[in-house]
Amino acid sequence: MSQSTQSANVRTVMQDFSLEMTGKDVDALREAAPAIPAGTRINVTFLGNEDLQMRVTAAKAVKELGFIPVPHISARRLRSEDELKEFLQALADVDAIKHVFAVGGDPAEPMGPYGSSLEMLQSGIFPDFGVEDVSIAGYPEGHPDISDEVLARELKGKVEVLEEQNLSGVILTQFGFDIDPVAKWLNELAEQNISIPIRIGVPGPAGIKRLLGYAKRFGVASSAGIVKKYGFSLTNLMGNAGPDKFLRNLADEAAASNYPGTVGVHFYTFGGMAKTAEWAQEFTNKL
Repeated sequence: MSQSTQSANVRTVMQDFSLEMTGKDVDALREAAPAIPAGTRINVTFLGNEDLQMRVTAAKAVKELGFIPVPHISARRLRSEDELKEFLQALADVDAIKHVFAVGGDPAEPMGPYGSSLEMLQSGIFPDFGVEDVSIAGYPEGHPDISDEVLARELKGKVEVLEEQNLSGVILTQFGFDIDPVAKWLNELAEQNISIPIRIGVPGPAGIKRLLGYAKRFGVASSAGIVKKYGFSLTNLMGNAGPDKFLRNLADEAAASNYPGTVGVHFYTFGGMAKTAEWAQEFTNKL
């Protein structure tokens, strides 16, 4: 493959990348804003130690800075249907309702009526409040607590529910360090006639020790062979790593795959929003 072809492939997956923040990251977002392209999707997480107001305030800040807020809604953390409606209305009140990310969430036992994001979507509540586009979770490397068979069935079900409710959708994946399972997964989705846009989760530039810590926490494969392919040096855990190599490999595999939809990237900003945004700007400019 020529250098120009690979660069074109990388530009394709980097086009319209998205970023992630928590409700506590409003100041960090303001600092990073000059390096983030206008209209960038910025996901706002739904953490157990943050309340409704913190999440809504963060989504409002994203909107006011000229970006597209994508607030997360964690099905298993919701205590009632009324709590879901309250959150959706609060997002609508600050014009941050069009795009959401419906995710199952971490609690082993649901805190309320929704055992999964599919069940939450099947409630039919989202369109009533002005939701137009729903991101749903994808797991190229599987999930430590859910079988591959169930993951595939649930993903197919969510795509069908979105179609039934006339909602557009995006599949957003957990981050990883190995491109091989991503390539295999893209072709599997094509065989299932799934074609909605996909955003592959990518760790932003950060300290190697920190990245490996997040990998362990989220059950992501991080064997010596995989991290070497990613570009880590396990003899220098004090060093830093960016996803340059992973993105180039992803771009090539996405171009070669049978997947009919668009494939982009979503950055998990473990090393900080400004650092990730500035890295993405520099990386793209070098292509």
